[in-house]
Amino acid sequence: MNIQPACMQIRSWLLLVFSFLTISCFSQSREVLTLQSNWKFALGENPNAFSKDNDDSKWQTVSIPHDWAIAGPFDVNGDGNTAKLPWKGEGWYRYKLNITSAYSGKRIILLFDGVMAFPEIYINGVLAGKWDYGYSSFYVDITDLVKVNGDNILAVHADTRAHDSRWYPGAGIYRKVQLIVVNPIHADLWGTQITTPIIKSNYANVNVITSIVNQSPNTEEEILVKQIIISPHGKEIATKETKGKIAAGLHKDFESTFTLTNPDKWEVSNGVLYTLKTIISKGDKVLDTDMATFGVRSIRFTPDDGFYLNDQRVQLKGVCLHHDQGPLGAAFYPRAMERQLELLKSMGCNAIRTSHNVPAPELLELCDKMGILVLDEIFDKYDQKADILPETDFTEFSDRNVKNWILRDRNHPCIFLWSVGNEIGDVQWNINGGFDKLHTMVNNVKRYDTSRPVTLVCDSRNSARLRHFDYYDVHSWNYGRRYDLARQLEPNKAVIISESASTVSTRGFYEWPLTEKKTDFTKSMQVSSYDLNAPDWAEIPDDDFMWQQEENYVAGEFVWTGFDYLGEPTPFENNSVKKMGMTDAEASVSSYFGIFDLVGLPKDRYYLYKSYWKPDEVTVHILPHWNWPGMEGKTIPVFVYTNGDCAELFLNGKSLGTKCKIPDSQNSKERFRLMWNDVVYEPGELKAVAYKEGVIIGESVVKTVGAPVRIKLVPDHTTIKADGMDLSYVLIEALDKDGNVCPLADQTIALSITGEGNLAGVGNGNPQSTESFQSDHIRLFYGKAMLILRSETKKGNIEVTANSAGLIQDITSIKVE
Repeated sequence: MNIQPACMQIRSWLLLVFSFLTISCFSQSREVLTLQSNWKFALGENPNAFSKDNDDSKWQTVSIPHDWAIAGPFDVNGDGNTAKLPWKGEGWYRYKLNITSAYSGKRIILLFDGVMAFPEIYINGVLAGKWDYGYSSFYVDITDLVKVNGDNILAVHADTRAHDSRWYPGAGIYRKVQLIVVNPIHADLWGTQITTPIIKSNYANVNVITSIVNQSPNTEEEILVKQIIISPHGKEIATKETKGKIAAGLHKDFESTFTLTNPDKWEVSNGVLYTLKTIISKGDKVLDTDMATFGVRSIRFTPDDGFYLNDQRVQLKGVCLHHDQGPLGAAFYPRAMERQLELLKSMGCNAIRTSHNVPAPELLELCDKMGILVLDEIFDKYDQKADILPETDFTEFSDRNVKNWILRDRNHPCIFLWSVGNEIGDVQWNINGGFDKLHTMVNNVKRYDTSRPVTLVCDSRNSARLRHFDYYDVHSWNYGRRYDLARQLEPNKAVIISESASTVSTRGFYEWPLTEKKTDFTKSMQVSSYDLNAPDWAEIPDDDFMWQQEENYVAGEFVWTGFDYLGEPTPFENNSVKKMGMTDAEASVSSYFGIFDLVGLPKDRYYLYKSYWKPDEVTVHILPHWNWPGMEGKTIPVFVYTNGDCAELFLNGKSLGTKCKIPDSQNSKERFRLMWNDVVYEPGELKAVAYKEGVIIGESVVKTVGAPVRIKLVPDHTTIKADGMDLSYVLIEALDKDGNVCPLADQTIALSITGEGNLAGVGNGNPQSTESFQSDHIRLFYGKAMLILRSETKKGNIEVTANSAGLIQDITSIKVE
């Protein structure tokens, strides 16, 4: 049931095309068409929606990707753990397929990257196939159900009512859909496996196994399989040809081994990719052309010295990512993910954990290209969070879902470790056949890929006594040095901190006095950005830094989380706020865990991580801001995050003394932060001058700024593609008369958008906000908000005008080409 066709493996994020169908990827031998626009959608029960003759003329017209719940409305009294959004329900999608006579005699396949959840696929009123797990890719062969040279109706039913989630999962066809047309003899979908089993200083062996299927009626065919390796520079550098016969109705593997001389290695931050081109022919006729990218790299874990990439130790500086994109919901836009990865790389991040689900394929393509390592995870729990129902046959479910997951993803050089699940209590404690399920999962992974290790992410420290780690290859533990017992019992396996920190904070918000306990939270419903707060089961970043310094065998960490996400608003979820004497209405709707807020704006914590993860790049950051009316003469703590050893702090030109890091302190904050806890506030200028080994490396200034007088719009991209998918993120700020950002501004900004684009989403990073993500206005949150624009399919310009009472408006333009 699987290999990703060529267009999808070669940066499909660049090839998503112009209207409701993309153009052909290749010649007549294989076509890959993206079904993007002109879908019809109806929410709710509709008994006849699958029928070809059902009237959908009054249905909503939508584009894919589509998350039906993100537009709201919020249920103020709803469950904050899933963002108080209406994701529970059922919906129908319909799409008109025109199957031309050119497709006669060919196989026609529909590939879905992800449908939340339990999708059923109908063609012309007949059930063509169904799936369960909402995060998994799957495909359906519809050849025998379509009418050639005529219109056909594709109907998709999505039903989230049986799905369970600890965060906002989204709803509907939230990832792309593709129509794949191939000859009866073709490379199977996801059927090519590429490995580099031998890598030496001057050469590498590349092993290729391609599964080819013959769906011709009652005919054995002799074919020629030609495979070409194309260098990162676009040159053909190696070719192999193999002849063979393949019987009707069967698959056959064709294997080749190539030797590359002095190959370019795939490295962190240097995503060097080769391309394998497979051409299947019979006589002079080309039957199929398939392409896949791969990288030349070696990976290994050592029990005492962590992770090695190409025989060089690499400390994993990773983050966990949930699948939503804030105001866009679960709908997957490649540019949104690319932006997240760019922001993470800017602070030194080199790894991603796909917590806790199969990611969109484009995430892996981007990580391949950008040189980012990936811990690829399939499930959260083995229950309804993975769409495993009480009546589900776990063995069959595991085999089917693991097969699709591994076959789809296995050629990506970015992936260095598979994870079969997260914090599964019954598995760790071997309850209800937990170890049998673990054994089944790990065996299924290794059936389809033996080139990478496998892990289970654990959180129950004492369960290590049962030695569940004997079933997998790497110790992966969340929080609080819980790996210590597993390490003691089995010191011959490497250790990863698979979730670290879980520090919580709100961008731009500060409270005093500083917390004495990490779990001290107030009824402000926000968390102070001094980065001192965490749930009782978690820690602050500095602790994880210190533990890794002291224990070299730890391969690295994955911070929970890179970005705030919808749902799971610890410490202000429903139960907690009710214990504080409040009601469900006060519970927040998005998390506080992120290094970046929900719209991708950095919190102070960004600079703490950057100062440690990028020691060779100058970082000097002061917190808090310096606008505190009414605090004159009172003390305000000031922190400096820097890659320097020391810094001197000045207030209005007067030195407040020099502070230096204490590298051997057992108070982790003293190793990584510089803290002046008793600065007496007076308006003006606060300046920090940072030193490394006695030499000035940089400085930073924060000022008391004036009242807001104007709006500023700052698009991250001023030119985007006219493909209906590209995005521009437009930062909205309030500035004073001197052009300084006003850190306390909270005006409501009205937005007008004209031209060849539309509003994809708006947000401000406030976990308490229940303003619509689809609104034409947005309230500033500590001086900032974000507008997300999406291109249409016609070239031209998008013009955005922002207005607010009492402020000078701003206008910006984005070119669509």
